[in-house]
Amino acid sequence: MTGALRDSAPLDAHLHVWDLTVNRYPWLGPQHGVLYANFSPEQARQELEASGVGSAILVQAEDSVAETEYLLDVADRSDWVAGVVGWVPLEDPEAAAAVLERFGRHPRFCGVRQLVHDDPDPGVLDLPWVRTSLRQLAAAGVPLDVPDAWPRHLEQAGRLAEDVPGLVVVIDHLAKPPRGLPELAEWRAQMTRVARSGTTVAKVSGLRRPGAPYTVDALRPVWEAALELFGPDRLMFGSDWPMTVPEGGYRPTYDVLAALIGELTADEQRSILGGTARRVYRLS
Repeated sequence: MTGALRDSAPLDAHLHVWDLTVNRYPWLGPQHGVLYANFSPEQARQELEASGVGSAILVQAEDSVAETEYLLDVADRSDWVAGVVGWVPLEDPEAAAAVLERFGRHPRFCGVRQLVHDDPDPGVLDLPWVRTSLRQLAAAGVPLDVPDAWPRHLEQAGRLAEDVPGLVVVIDHLAKPPRGLPELAEWRAQMTRVARSGTTVAKVSGLRRPGAPYTVDALRPVWEAALELFGPDRLMFGSDWPMTVPEGGYRPTYDVLAALIGELTADEQRSILGGTARRVYRLS
């Protein structure tokens, strides 16, 4: 795929690769079936090209320096990698500053994420020392991705945007909305509060839910809520591959989102399919 096509083709703002021989991925085990395997950069490249997607942002799947080093090495060897959202030790401000300074020298390091949904402390984002680290991110212009924020961390993510000036908060997977469940109304209420801050953005990604259909009509309620609350210039498309593999893989997931995005104007489509991500993550 040529560079020109990569620049004009969609950008996937949320994609993973992992190698079980390199990192531990404590959340991942045999109970996850086909996901308990290596998913290589070459496999990812093939999935992108088969769907006409030009590039992707790699997102960490383990809270470790080694995982971020692995992803940055992949970026060095892969011209389709637009950026890397890595990890810094947020609960240790001094160490966080050192790691952030080190990774910040890499041209494709573009964001930070921590697997807060797996943290034993449900209030981790409100801890004073974590807030100190997050102010360092804000000062460096590095966004924070918050994964799977519903139901534990969505309110905290909203407070972050208000309490830490300049911090761009990225809500991964639209915070994992409880599609088709009564709790969807509370999800929307919390997302409304989060979206009030102009420094919050959201990824339209990771919307599959066990037992819930994944179709244009099934996604439309959360899709329309996201458009109303954030607008196209604060939304970005992400595949969440290979988490989609048990439900058919990259293309079926992409096609449903592409159908919804395709209903918008050309400028709005460009924002969601790459423009927002390039601006938020400061991609060259």
